[in-house]
Formats: sequence, C-alpha cells, structure tokens
Amino acid sequence: MAPKKKAVQEKPILLGRPGNNLKSGIVGLANVGKSTFFQAITRSPLGNPANYPFATIEPEEARVIVPSPRFEKLCGLYKPKSEVPAFMTIYDIAGLTKGAHAGEGLGNNFLANIRAVDAIFQVVRCFEDSDIIHINDEVNPTADLEIISDELSLKDIEFAQKHLEGIEKITRRGGQSLEVKQKKEEAELVKRIIELLEKRQRIANQTWTAKEVEIINSMFLLTAKPCIYLINLSERDYIRKKNKYLLKIKEWVDTNSPGDMIIPVSVSLEEKLAGMETDDEREAYLKEIQTQSALPKIITTMRQKLDLISFFTGGPDEVREWTIRRWYTAPQAAGTIHTDLERTFILAQVIKYDDLIELGDENAVRAAGKLLQKGKDYFVEDGDVLYIKAADGKAR
Repeated sequence: MAPKKKAVQEKPILLGRPGNNLKSGIVGLANVGKSTFFQAITRSPLGNPANYPFATIEPEEARVIVPSPRFEKLCGLYKPKSEVPAFMTIYDIAGLTKGAHAGEGLGNNFLANIRAVDAIFQVVRCFEDSDIIHINDEVNPTADLEIISDELSLKDIEFAQKHLEGIEKITRRGGQSLEVKQKKEEAELVKRIIELLEKRQRIANQTWTAKEVEIINSMFLLTAKPCIYLINLSERDYIRKKNKYLLKIKEWVDTNSPGDMIIPVSVSLEEKLAGMETDDEREAYLKEIQTQSALPKIITTMRQKLDLISFFTGGPDEVREWTIRRWYTAPQAAGTIHTDLERTFILAQVIKYDDLIELGDENAVRAAGKLLQKGKDYFVEDGDVLYIKAADGKAR
C-alpha cells in the first residue's frame, strides 16, 4: 500500500488586519479613567487626564513592554550584550458620548480613531467619586456599556449601508457573470451584518466562514474588533474583589458580547504603582495590600485576542522576542527579522523553548536530537527559538 499523505495544515483567514504591528485603543465614555490608565500602563507622561469631557482630543500613542517570563529566562541563559523585549502599541482615544455616530461631541474624530486601531480596551467606570464628574451625572456601568455599544453599532450600520449601496450598483446591472453572482452573495452577507448590528450584536462575536471574513475585513467595522472590558474599580474594591456592579456587567457582556473577557482593574492603584521609583517598591506595596497588578494580564490577554504569538532569537550578542501573527510560516517569521531573509530563506533551525530550558543549552538540545530542521511550509509556534539560514550562506 502507498503511504498515506501527511495532512497539510491550512492557514485560516483571521478576522482583522494582517501583520504584526497591531494597535490597541483605550475606549470609553469621558472621565472613566482612560488617560490615567494609559499613563499607568505605559508609565508615560503622555495623555491629558482631566476632570472634564474631551480632555484628550487627539489619540496619544506609546509602546508597552510585553511581560514575558520566557524572555527573562532566555536572557539568563544566554547572558547577551543586548536584550530586546516585545512591545505592544497602545492608543489613548478621547471619550465617546451619546450621539457620537452623528458627530456629537467630536464623535466623528473619535470614531475614526477607533477605526484605525485593531482591538479595543473598553474602560467601564465602577467607582464613586464626587470629585470626578460623570458625563451622565451618575455611575451606571450598564448604561455606559449601552451607550458605547449603540454608538459603535450605529456607525457600523452607516458603514455597512454605504458598502451595500456600492454592491447594489453592480448587481442592478443584471446578467449571469461571475462578478454579479459574487456581489449578490456579498449583498446577502452585508444585509445579515446590518440585521445583527440593529440587534446590537458585535460582529467579532459571530461565527464566519473564511470567505465571509475576507469581506468583513474589507469593511473595517468597529464592532469586528476584539474587545476586552476593563472594569475600573476603586482600590478598596479591587483588593477585596467585590463591587455591586460586577454581576450586572457580566450579564450584559454575556448577552451583548459573548465570549469577550472582563478584567477588573483599579486605575487609581495602577497610577500609584506607576508613580513609584523602583520595582522593589512596587512589589513591597503589592505584598503589603495582598494583591497583584492587573497590567500583565491585560497586556498578554490582548495579545491572545489579536492572535499574536512570540518567537525568539538568542545568542551571546542579543536575545530578542519577536511578535508575529499566529499562522505565520517560517519564511514570514524570518521576514520580521529582515525582509531579505524571507526572500532568500532556505530553512529554519527550531528549538522548542521548553527543550532549551530543560536541557540547559543549544549543544545539549542538539545532542538529544531535538534541534528541528523546518522548511517553508512550517507554521511557527509560540515560544519557538529560531535560527534562520538564508541563500547568502549566512545564518542569522
């Protein structure tokens, strides 16, 4: 009998923009803690936190180091001259308000800024503070969630209807051409999208075929972006893990954004930690109050939402953590190091992170027969340590 052919993994089409340099935007109503959270997560003086609506007009941008115990262990193993961690780009986007989809409160600018990012951190205020004005005069997280949901959905309906108009110009020609047939199918999809949006269902939380994902990606819909809900608690509530609004928020997310994650955070605590001079000081304070910062979980969870993974290159000169989109082939991963490496790629020598840590060094991995040789069809896996060989005869 002829040997069975090895099953070939097919690369799925992912919802959202392709590439590795994906951006996350901080979104919410005015005065819910967005800019303060931005400063805390980036340890940056950018942004303009202030106690009035629309303090932030243009989005601020900063890069955040991705927490990575694997990177730290590899640096300890190789003891390199240079250490280059992975980063995530974060935007502080000005606060939305009711009517933003129609241009209220500088809404068109804000929604355009949201359209430019790839994923959303939605900050929801769950703390009482008479010194910080709430745009609607009361703290009501589910009402705030409804406003944001309405504004994003209504703007997406506008985008989808314009898209549909363009399709129908072609379908009205009639005939049996392949283009007309494809556009008729696309029109049915867009009508289904509009129906979902009218019910305030997020496009990111639905199941789509690969063909449908291609069309949705071309529409750049706001509700097609991955979302993580950051529940901004007082420091006291965060430490004791209790707040009267949490159950209602969970019920709302389960109904309107099923599958999306809720992460409690105390922006006031994170601001306090960011203001401390040393990591030792921060760790001592966290130990004293018996809690942990939410920031590492927030960053790593968003990377997962964006289908981002890491591979590493290591040696005595440099250890670097590289960010790629899941389902990148070895040549594509090589291209993130240098474009020439993708063009002249020959093979990748792959060491699994766990093997390297367990065995202690590359020579031991090689001696154990665990140094893998992979070609152009290899999909790089999270944690791979790569050594690329290119056509010029040099290994990198």
